[in-house]
Amino acid sequence: MRRLMTLLSALILATSLTACGYNDFQRLDEEVKAGWAEVLNQYQRRADLIPNIVATVKGEASFEQDTLTKVIEARAKATSIQATPELVNDPEAFKKFQAAQGELTGALSRLMVVSEQYPNLKANQAFQDLRVQLEGTENRITVARNRYIKTVQSYNVLARSFPSNLTAMAMGYKPKESFTVQNEAQISQPPAVNFDQPAKK
Repeated sequence: MRRLMTLLSALILATSLTACGYNDFQRLDEEVKAGWAEVLNQYQRRADLIPNIVATVKGEASFEQDTLTKVIEARAKATSIQATPELVNDPEAFKKFQAAQGELTGALSRLMVVSEQYPNLKANQAFQDLRVQLEGTENRITVARNRYIKTVQSYNVLARSFPSNLTAMAMGYKPKESFTVQNEAQISQPPAVNFDQPAKK
């Protein structure tokens, strides 16, 4: 009889843990960690490409040194932040990381735009290959970030929904940070388009 009661108690406990979302929290927490690891993997891929791009661009003697310096500084800043899985649970550190990566994205975009003005650089096959790799990496970053955002959304819905929110409170599962747009006010404005000026050739 005692054995039956112990078995029954274990079954009730297991059922209640399943119903309260405990297992879902474990699964989604692991998915968030895996999603974050993939985001970091793609950011690292981009950081690894930058020294090769900078070295290739330096071959163009007249290239704007200021642009290269900004890329180098932005890379140093972005890679100096310790990107651990715990970063997603620290809103302030997450925002700093996100800002540093955004600064690097901006510096690289400027480098690519400015490079169009240098015919020797445009004709350099090594630079063109690196440019294609960088564009591919930026696409991979976007895909990884989108997956991460969706996983965090699922986790946060579970953390805020009843009755799983009771489990979240009891176990200390807090909503996780997601990626946000740094310049939301700026991008909400439509771009200014002026058709009075002829296009540059």
